[in-house]
Amino acid sequence: MSDMMPKEVMSPLPKRPTVAIIATVFKDGHVLLVRRANPPDAGRWGFPGGKTNFGETIETAAIRELLEETGINATAQRVFTAVDAFDYDEYGVLRHHYVLVAVLCSWKSGEPIAGDDALEARWIDLDTLEDGNLALSLDVAKVARQGAAIVA
Repeated sequence: MSDMMPKEVMSPLPKRPTVAIIATVFKDGHVLLVRRANPPDAGRWGFPGGKTNFGETIETAAIRELLEETGINATAQRVFTAVDAFDYDEYGVLRHHYVLVAVLCSWKSGEPIAGDDALEARWIDLDTLEDGNLALSLDVAKVARQGAAIVA
């Protein structure tokens, strides 16, 4: 019977990358980061962010995720880069592929408080990002440098 099934039913649908956003916020020589509670990169520091909802603009998603994860109110300024994030299982098999769209945001109010899927949220001195004292997700320091150069 399986040889009579249409090809599209027999083979699984192709996996596609998931679009997500990262909100980059800078204040007084510091960048806002969260320590992730969930995979991928649980326990590592990265930008607040997450998946966009169907019909939600990139800017709206950035502001929503930022508020949910940190309690910070901001204004979305512009998209300035995108990076790939790959999530592998313990056997090295790719589980998820995320395309993270970086949105530069301007701080309006609030102090970082971990919420939603963040273990911690805090302002990190930009000069300490590459000293090895924080377990950073891939490309965090690079994206932070790019964003900081725009706001300088």
